[in-house]
Amino acid sequence: MLAFSHQAFTTIYNFGVLFPCMPFSRPRKTGSEDELYEYAVGALTRRMRSVAELKRLLRPRVESDTEYGQTLVELVIRRLKDQGYLNDAKYAAAYSSFRRDNEKFGRMRVVTDLKAKGVHGEVIDKEVASVYDEVNEEKQARDYLRRKRLQKPRDRKQAARIFRHLTRAGFRSKTIFAILKKWDVDDETLSALEGALE
Repeated sequence: MLAFSHQAFTTIYNFGVLFPCMPFSRPRKTGSEDELYEYAVGALTRRMRSVAELKRLLRPRVESDTEYGQTLVELVIRRLKDQGYLNDAKYAAAYSSFRRDNEKFGRMRVVTDLKAKGVHGEVIDKEVASVYDEVNEEKQARDYLRRKRLQKPRDRKQAARIFRHLTRAGFRSKTIFAILKKWDVDDETLSALEGALE
């Protein structure tokens, strides 16, 4: 634990009192399309974003309650789309591949996450299907369990824990029950877990 002298503590405390909002300063508003565009490009170089995510990021930088501010955001979004910097289909495909290969998530988790990021349903269906169609879901679930270091359950509580993990990771109950049965989880526990789904 860090130890501060009384003087150092007083200095830190006074700084916090005098400048309480310093780390959380509000974004500077702009009325310029070029400034907003530069900011948007910078945001996209840090990581890929969906159209909806980028709009949420840009709105605080303009007077979003005015027609001019809303138009400014739409102009920048259109410009980025036209230049190929912003594309929800490519975003959904890259996001799905990353979550499948690196985090070992199931299809349903990726669909839910993409919806939360504002990607349109038809785009999600098409791109997730293309990424997950060749995936053996049971193998993917077992890979996820290995990644999380979850092993064969020794009792009902551990079986329920694995069931919750796999459900949150986006695997279908059919796949989860197949894995638990192969691990010789008793029928009573499986029935209790099935009852929890209803």
